[in-house]
Amino acid sequence: MVLIAVLLVLVTNGIVMAKEKRELCSQSLTFDYTFQARLFTMAIMAGFIGALMGIGGGIIIVPTLTSLFNIPIREAIAVSIVSVIATSISGKATYFKQGMTNVRLAIFLETSTAIGALIGAMLVLIVPSSFLYVVFAFFAFYVGVSQLYSVKAETKRLASGEFKRARPDFVSRYLCLSGEYFDEAEGAKVEYVVRNSIAGWLVSLLAGIGSGMLGIGGGFLKVSAMNVFMNVPLKAAIATSKFMIGVTAATSAIIYYVCGVINLEAVVPTALGTAMGAILGTGVMNRIRVKWLKVAFSFLTFYLGYSMLRKGILLLLKVALP
Repeated sequence: MVLIAVLLVLVTNGIVMAKEKRELCSQSLTFDYTFQARLFTMAIMAGFIGALMGIGGGIIIVPTLTSLFNIPIREAIAVSIVSVIATSISGKATYFKQGMTNVRLAIFLETSTAIGALIGAMLVLIVPSSFLYVVFAFFAFYVGVSQLYSVKAETKRLASGEFKRARPDFVSRYLCLSGEYFDEAEGAKVEYVVRNSIAGWLVSLLAGIGSGMLGIGGGFLKVSAMNVFMNVPLKAAIATSKFMIGVTAATSAIIYYVCGVINLEAVVPTALGTAMGAILGTGVMNRIRVKWLKVAFSFLTFYLGYSMLRKGILLLLKVALP
C-alpha cells in the first residue's frame, strides 16, 4: 500500500506534463481518413494474430504505432491497452463455447495480474521511453526462446497424455484448477493437471506490471507462465489468457484515461480492427496443430523484440543497428 501511495503521488505530479506532451505530439500528427484506414488494417492483423497466440495484440500494436505511424510510445501504449480490452471481449466468447477456457485458473491468476497492471501503469509515466523499449525487447526474446525450445516436448506430452499425470499442488487441488478440452486438430480430449500454482501467480504479477508499462495485456507472459510453469497445454493457456487480458488491460486503462494520454482518434480504428481480427482468429485457432502455433509465436516475438531493442539502443546510445 505504501508503494502504491508513493506511485500515485509521482503520477499526480506527472499528469500535467503528460497532457502538455500529448497536445504537442497531436499537433504534429494528422489523423485523416487514410491514416485511420491504415490503423484499422494493421489492427485487424494484430487482432487475428493475438487471438491465435492468446495475446491482446499489443506486442504488435505498440511497435507498429511507434515505428510505422510515428506515434509516441506512451500514447501508443495507451491506444494498445484500450484495443486489448476490445480484442479480449471479442475473442474470449468463442473459446469459452469450445470449452477451452479454464475460468477458475483465470480468476486465480488475475488476482496478481490486476495488481501488477496498476503498478505498471503508474510506473510508465516516470520511466524513460528508452528503458521501455529495452524492457519490451527482453520480454519478447524470453518468450520466443521458451516457446521455441518446447515445441517437440509439447507435442510428445499431448500424444502420451503426460499433462494429466502431473501431481497437483495444494492450491491447485483446493481450488480445483485442473481442466480439460477437446483438441480439434488432434481429434482427442486433452486433460491436464495444474501444478506450481504459486510460481505461476508470481509470473502473472510480472505479466501485469509488463502490461501496464508496455501496453501489451501481459498475454504472452501469461501463456508462458501457464504452459511452462503450470503444466497447462498451449491451447488451453491461449484461451485462458484471452479471458484474462481484458481485465488486466482495463486496470491500466483507468490510469491512462485519468492522465489524459488516450488518443481517441487513434483508439477507435485500432480497437475496431483488433475486435474484428480477434473474431476471425478465434474461429481457426483450435484447428491448427500446436507445434505450428509455437513456431509462429516464437518468430513473431523475435522479430518484434529486435525492432524494439533497435529503437531503444538508438535512443540510449545513439547507435543505429541494422
